[in-house]
Amino acid sequence: MEYFEYSDIEIEYLKSRNPVLKQVIEQIGIIKRAVIPDLFAALVNSIVGQQISTKAHQTIWQRINNSFSPITPANFKSLSAEELQKCGITMKKAHYIKEITRRIISDQLDLERLADLSNEEVIEQLCELPGIGRWTAEMILTFSLQRKDIISYSDLAILRGMRMVYHHRRITPQLFTKYKRRYGPYATIASLYLWAVAAGAIPELKDYAPKSKNNVRI
Repeated sequence: MEYFEYSDIEIEYLKSRNPVLKQVIEQIGIIKRAVIPDLFAALVNSIVGQQISTKAHQTIWQRINNSFSPITPANFKSLSAEELQKCGITMKKAHYIKEITRRIISDQLDLERLADLSNEEVIEQLCELPGIGRWTAEMILTFSLQRKDIISYSDLAILRGMRMVYHHRRITPQLFTKYKRRYGPYATIASLYLWAVAAGAIPELKDYAPKSKNNVRI
């Protein structure tokens, strides 16, 4: 298994720029987050994981790997949407995967070219694909292309982590931009720690979001 690569250079930079985050980094230590370097496999994995629990995602992804490995366009070309659906995904997701496969096979989409594009150019290209929105594109940048300056305002766990670390009731776009600039050019590494905090890595930190009567996440 491969993990997101970063070093003491990025860590020391973040610690020097943000005393509060420094405490978090020192409490948690090194974080290992698995990556999927192959872009096609990463796209399929991202679609599979949309709007389901982490446990369900892992289970379905394992089924797909067991049934259809290797996860390549050439291998997926001959699969039907029904075969993919049997692994536990919705028919809509199965059709998304089939359409992305078709575009790659027909040379409408060149995944190798994405490595040469800027972050925003990659997002623009990926968002043209069915089933891929900005958040999914940002996760591809993070966990496949391993870009080091990605942090997503669309990610509820990132916003939760920020609230917990900085004791905010709400993360506005303006506040988010302030922290993003402070983390740059290593915002992805900051994201790893915010995700960890949101997941409970530091039990004494709490979420300051106001309680909502209808349980809508803020």
